[in-house]
Amino acid sequence: MTRTRSSRTPKKPPSGGLRTWLGWGLKLGLVGLVILAGFAVYLDAVVQEKFSGKRWTIPAKVYARPLELFVGQKLAKNDFLTELDALGYRRQTTVDGPGTASVSGNTVDLNTRGFQFYEGLEQPQAVRVKFSGDYVSELGGGAGKKVAVVRLEPLLIGGLYPKNLEDRILIKLDQVPPYLLDTLVTVEDRDFYHHFGVSPKSIARAIWVNTSSGAMRQGGSTLTQQLVKNFYLTNERSLTRKLTEAMMAVLLELHYDKGEILEAYLNEVFVGQDGQRAVHGFGLASQFFFSQPLSELKLHQVALLVGMVKGPSSYNPRRNPERAMERRNLVLDLLAQQGVATQEAVDAAKKMPLGVTKRGSLADSSFPGFLDLVKRQLRDDYRDEDLTEEGLRIFTSFDPILQTKAESSVTDTFKRLAGRKGSDEVEAAMVVTNPESGEVQALVGSRVPGFAGFNRALDAVRPIGSLIKPAVYLTALEQPSKYTLTSWVQDVPFSVKGADGQIWKPQNYERTSNGTVFLYQGLAHSYNLSTARLGLELGVPNVLKTLGELGVQVDWPAYPSMLLGAGGLSPMQVATMYQTLANGGFNTPMRGIRSVLTAEGEPLKRYPFQIQQRFDPASIYLIQNAMQRVMREGTGRSVYNVLPSSLNLAGKTGTSNDSRDSWFAGFSQDVLAVVWLGRDDNGKTPFTGATGALQVWTSFMKKADPLPLDTPVPENVVQAWIDAKTGQGSDASCPNAVQMPYIRGSEPTPGTACGGANPAADDSVMDWVKGWLN
Repeated sequence: MTRTRSSRTPKKPPSGGLRTWLGWGLKLGLVGLVILAGFAVYLDAVVQEKFSGKRWTIPAKVYARPLELFVGQKLAKNDFLTELDALGYRRQTTVDGPGTASVSGNTVDLNTRGFQFYEGLEQPQAVRVKFSGDYVSELGGGAGKKVAVVRLEPLLIGGLYPKNLEDRILIKLDQVPPYLLDTLVTVEDRDFYHHFGVSPKSIARAIWVNTSSGAMRQGGSTLTQQLVKNFYLTNERSLTRKLTEAMMAVLLELHYDKGEILEAYLNEVFVGQDGQRAVHGFGLASQFFFSQPLSELKLHQVALLVGMVKGPSSYNPRRNPERAMERRNLVLDLLAQQGVATQEAVDAAKKMPLGVTKRGSLADSSFPGFLDLVKRQLRDDYRDEDLTEEGLRIFTSFDPILQTKAESSVTDTFKRLAGRKGSDEVEAAMVVTNPESGEVQALVGSRVPGFAGFNRALDAVRPIGSLIKPAVYLTALEQPSKYTLTSWVQDVPFSVKGADGQIWKPQNYERTSNGTVFLYQGLAHSYNLSTARLGLELGVPNVLKTLGELGVQVDWPAYPSMLLGAGGLSPMQVATMYQTLANGGFNTPMRGIRSVLTAEGEPLKRYPFQIQQRFDPASIYLIQNAMQRVMREGTGRSVYNVLPSSLNLAGKTGTSNDSRDSWFAGFSQDVLAVVWLGRDDNGKTPFTGATGALQVWTSFMKKADPLPLDTPVPENVVQAWIDAKTGQGSDASCPNAVQMPYIRGSEPTPGTACGGANPAADDSVMDWVKGWLN
């Protein structure tokens, strides 16, 4: 059999050049795969390291004191409603869940939100509060059950932020309101639960839409890709960045489930800008736009926030309300089309207003003066990184009701005094504390509410003028064998030559002298001459020692001028001094912080109440009596043109040379307040202590409605009847008889019949007066 050759032509082997190119191509491909694999390994490490570790730096949150309710509490209904408004409680006809309240006459029904306090978690509960006058008269729980105490969640007053100024309130999936997850997935990524990080369908759809329209109208990014871009990458627009984003999205989905990714997205997404601070996450956005916790949001609010994700600036409801409304309603229509919400629910939601508050409720600049105090006290115990990155929760003594009243008192008084020449250049500071605990409840660092610059309450160290005088008189009263409230002192001119040869010649404010006066009158009327004479007799170093015992540690030289307030203190230091006077001689360091928790609610540190007895309560009782006379008959008497005479108060005016500083410090049983007015350039003001600072103080006390001062009489204090003109012992029935307190053993000898004289007492007084005159 003959074989025939095939007609098919055999293939020629590749030429040498082509084989070389194919070889190089294969090698380069392999190298590329190796590089890509290495890059993927690197990206995988990046993804896992950040996502599994600490994902965010969380600023410390600072909270006000929680408002505690109990029967008999002094609390006006309007003040209570003001606090509920600040907390974002919604006024409704009926209470239907946490964060809602209903008002009917003097009764307020509400449902608290619950809160993780230092002592533990407090659950939400239904509460009924009844008011009678300015007091809580009844307090009940659900089903009419009586309750002893109800504690509202504290107001968030600010935060301590990291350098990048990012902020967020972390939320978990079980804290999100109905509709939020379904709305987010429906609007941003309908295939979220079915893709592996990237969605070919979405990419193809985006390419088709963009190509057919000739413009970038639609993106193909999944929620996972958006998270990757926000979490790991920049906003750079390039093919390389887009490919990196896709790879990282796939890697993220390989390691973590959809729930973890969705929760991270809810906390990371950028939703707006608050000045220089970025608002991240739906938890913070809810507070910022609605002043409500995220868990309380309704369908129309959820739709607005989700709609803003597409363009936080374009759809900002405060700046572009019409555009935001259009976008919200578009989202709502989409929910109806996709069956996420019923048409009936969507129609009802579209009728609702946007419902955003007038301003952001994050409050980082609402109370900068008090936050400044908190920061300074915290830095004694924590590093800056702990304060700005670890999500600490700081509980303070701040009282938003008193703060509001303090700020409005400053504002109202300046408006009333605006006609005085130079008043526009005058600044202000104010410190409000609880006299017993030493807790700072309100702090004003400027006449402009919310001013975040120079904090005058803490840093304006100015001559205190006559505010020093209680320290002078207390030094004397600590020696009852020598001095009582009715000891005679000389208010006559004199001069003292100092070691440097300089002559010090004090004068009274009115440039007059008053002759022989009682010791208490020297303080009540703020006489400089009698105060300086007394202080020199006591010794300037001894007076400065008393000042130190009152809580003010200063390194003043022992010059005679210090007796009249030439030394400088800040309003906070003055508050420390007067707190000891108000608290029966017990000194308590000023504090604004009560406790600190970790982000997880674990207790870190408490700032316990500290107290130390510095003076005999008897001598403090006497100095308080003299300071009450300041208000009744002395330089503070204008207070009772505004306040009821039944309100017992104690205080002291202060004016520095040339009226450069106007001071007033005073207290009731439950409120101590210090006010300073002056110019930052140390120029003259049109105010004395009585015409300036006292007016602010009076306005504040009228708003604060404090309890009258009611100091218990110490065991070693006795009340004695004396003649108001001579200071000698008298019978209670005599025309000029008045009662005065004395430390036991220092009281005058009881008088004889009215009109009669006690020769021994009379001779003693005359000898004492002659001694002064000589």
